[in-house]
Amino acid sequence: MSTSALVVAAGLWGVGAGALLPRAAYRFSAPEEEAWRDRCPEGHPIRGWIGRARCRRCGTRVPYDPGAPVLMAATALVCAALAAATGTRPELGVWLLLAPLGVLLTVVDLRVRRLPNPLTLLFPGAALALLGLVALVPEHAGDWPTALWAMLAVGAGYGVLHLINRDGLGFGDVKLAFGAGAVLGWYGWATVMLGAFAGFLFGALYGWGRVLLRRAGRKSAIAFGPFLLAGAFVGLLIGAYTA
Repeated sequence: MSTSALVVAAGLWGVGAGALLPRAAYRFSAPEEEAWRDRCPEGHPIRGWIGRARCRRCGTRVPYDPGAPVLMAATALVCAALAAATGTRPELGVWLLLAPLGVLLTVVDLRVRRLPNPLTLLFPGAALALLGLVALVPEHAGDWPTALWAMLAVGAGYGVLHLINRDGLGFGDVKLAFGAGAVLGWYGWATVMLGAFAGFLFGALYGWGRVLLRRAGRKSAIAFGPFLLAGAFVGLLIGAYTA
């Protein structure tokens, strides 16, 4: 398969996967005291996790729904970029499976500044398990033991930062960092450092931008998960392209 055809196929996969995310995005965008939402604003039960974020009984489009087109476009762009950088190497399958999870985590954190446990705990486990299978396939370009050690190192590093500044970095970010470390570590320690640095850089630029625009103070907290994931995405693209 040519690179252009692969990119198109990955983009179409992203469109399909993104179309399944709105209901999960709504249900996970719950207050801190709730595990997830199980009812629409009118009080009707909402069941299932995939598909549109719309109540079947009253037809209400629920709050916090970013809209299927937005999620479809975002997931398609992420998947297409990963395909362009990775090419036909087998680890692309792992990136395409994890990409919708990253988009979902980003949306939820932006909406309610929360990274739900079911998603942050799934991320590192799924990444390591899938990469372990890819390590058995010829022509892969990564190293599974490095992914494991990087997962532990990045997670521990974020854990220390959380202990130093609990208000600036939530424990959800620490759990998310384990997954980011696993995927970055697949391509080596240089990719880990690049992805981690990019995440902090993006977060700092956003924070200082808000300060300069007088929309926040120097000590104002931000949802850091999207920047952590954006940094991991950039590091993964560069790591995949140069592997």
